[in-house]
Amino acid sequence: MSAPTLIVLVAGETSGDQLGGALMRELRALVPNVQFAGVGGPHMRDQGLDCWWDSEELAVMGLAEVLSHLPRLLKLRRALREKILSHAPALFVGVDSPDFNLGLEITLKRREIPTVHYVSPTVWAWRQKRVHKIARATNLVMCLFPFERDFFTGHGVEARYTGHPMADEIEMHTDRQTARRQLGLDPDRPCIALLPGSRRGEVGRLADHLLGAADILAGNNPQMQFVAPMAGDGVHQLFETASVRYPGVHCTLLRQQARQAIAASDLVLCASGTATLETMLIKRPMVVVYRFSHVTYVIGKSLRLMKSRFFSLPNILAGDALVPELEQYQVNAERIASEAQAWLADPARTAAVMKEFESLHRRLRKDASKSAAQAVAGLLDH
Repeated sequence: MSAPTLIVLVAGETSGDQLGGALMRELRALVPNVQFAGVGGPHMRDQGLDCWWDSEELAVMGLAEVLSHLPRLLKLRRALREKILSHAPALFVGVDSPDFNLGLEITLKRREIPTVHYVSPTVWAWRQKRVHKIARATNLVMCLFPFERDFFTGHGVEARYTGHPMADEIEMHTDRQTARRQLGLDPDRPCIALLPGSRRGEVGRLADHLLGAADILAGNNPQMQFVAPMAGDGVHQLFETASVRYPGVHCTLLRQQARQAIAASDLVLCASGTATLETMLIKRPMVVVYRFSHVTYVIGKSLRLMKSRFFSLPNILAGDALVPELEQYQVNAERIASEAQAWLADPARTAAVMKEFESLHRRLRKDASKSAAQAVAGLLDH
C-alpha cells in the first residue's frame, strides 16, 4: 500500500464545513489512501476529518468583531501553523474564512506546501487590494461563480471555476407541503422562515429585527407560522432568548435543517450570505438583510471598501435587483415586514422572479464538488 497522502483543511463556519465535507467525499474517490486533518464541523468530521479544532472557533465577522477576538484568533492560528508544519501535509485547503486562512496560506506556500483557497474571497465587492495578498498566498483559487474566475485571472491569479455544490444537490423543484409535514408544521397554514445567520455576532444584531418583523406579520395574519433553523448551539440559545420578547410569534426552532425550513416556507427573511443562494435554488422569495457592527460599517463607508452594487448573491448573479436588500440602518422590523407584505401581496411578481431563479439554477449546475476535487488532485500530481 502507498504511503498516506495527508491533506489539511481549515473551514471556519457552517457553509465552509458543508463545502469541505463534499470536497473530501469526492477526493476519497480520486486520491488513494488519502487522510484529512484540520479545522471543521460535523460534515467534515463525517468524512473522516481528524478534527484539531471545531470550525465554530473561527466564526466571527466584521472588523469590530474580528478585532475583539483578535488575540484568541492569532494564538489559534500560530498553534495551527505549527501543527500543520509538524505534520508536513501534501497540500493545504483553506475553505473560505479568508481573513484567517490567507495569512496561514502565505506561510505554508513559502514552506513549499501547495495551497488552495476554496471559495473566492469577495475581493470584487469588498477590499479589492486583497487580490495581491491572494496571489502570494495561493497556488490555486477555486471559484464558485464564473464572474469570480474572470476577476482573478484578469489580475494574474491562477483560478478555476468549479461551480457551487449546492446547485447540484438541490432539486429543480421542491414540494412545500411535504417539507412542512417533515418538520411537523401545518401544511395548510402559511409559513415564513427566519434565517438570522450562522455567527453569534450576526445573530445578535439581527434576531430582534427579524422577530419584530414576524410579530408585525403575525398581527396581520394570525394563521402565519414561523420556522427558524439554527446553525449551532450558541446561536440557538441567542435566538431563543430573543424570541421570549415576542410572545405573539409562534416560531419552531430547528437545529440545522435550513434547507427543509426554506422549502417549507412561502417567504424567507434571511441574513446575507450562503442562505440567500440556498433560498434562490429552492426558489422561494426572500427579503435579505445585512447589518455590520457600527464600527465596521463606519470604517467601510469612510474608506469606500464596498465596490459592488448589490450584496445578495441572487442579485449579484442576475446583475439586477431581483430581491429586496436592506442594509445597516435600513434594517428594522417595520421595513422588513413591509417588504415581506409586498411579496405576499403580489403572486405575479413572485412567479416572475422564481422563473429567473430557475434559470440561474440551471446555469450553476456543474458537478461542483467533483470538479473541485479534480483540481485539488491535479495539484497533488505536480
